Amino acid sequence: MGKLSYEECRRKRMEENRKRMEALNLPKLSQALRTPSFKPSPSPKKPAKSSTVEKAVVVRRSGRVANKPAPDYKEVVVERLMIPRRISRRRDLSNRVYASDEARAEALEKAENLELTLGTDFPTFTKSMLPSHVSGGFWLGLSVHFCKTHLPKRDDVITLIDEEGDEYPTVYLARKTGLSGGWKGFAVAHELADGDALVFQLIRPTAFKVYIVRVNGPEQTNQQ
Repeated sequence: MGKLSYEECRRKRMEENRKRMEALNLPKLSQALRTPSFKPSPSPKKPAKSSTVEKAVVVRRSGRVANKPAPDYKEVVVERLMIPRRISRRRDLSNRVYASDEARAEALEKAENLELTLGTDFPTFTKSMLPSHVSGGFWLGLSVHFCKTHLPKRDDVITLIDEEGDEYPTVYLARKTGLSGGWKGFAVAHELADGDALVFQLIRPTAFKVYIVRVNGPEQTNQQ
């Protein structure tokens, strides 16, 4: 028998495959798989929520004011408080008196001699006055070593006691090691001038006894 053509072989194989499928009942099985035996039941539709919810508001009032009429809250307009600006005036420094170097050194020497007579029971140091101490910014910087050794480690009130026993509270700034507020009052009250020398004696942790030696003047040695 001669060789079969390609098309004849192909038809023969397809026929054989069809007969095998029919013998196995595959066409009906395939159709059954394509058609579902049940249909999913639709989920129940949820009721739509209302976008507006009304709530009953109960006003809680204390028994003390329950019988009084409800307050009427009205807009209150508060007028802006105008604070007048401070007008700074330039200090008149034309009448400043400056001490000579010789007079300043003499007053400081007298103060150091006075310091020696105070003994060693209480810590002491001397300070020569400058224009900024007595007529300018009224800021008195103290000895850094003295402050670190004897004075408080934080800002405090230090009282200055003059030779008459009058007390002057001042603000001590620990970080800057000096006297700020209150020092001007002491300086003005005692008419301190450039070149005056002061002896500070720490008689209490936050109190100085202050002795003043005037420049070009007699030494004051009143001790109490």
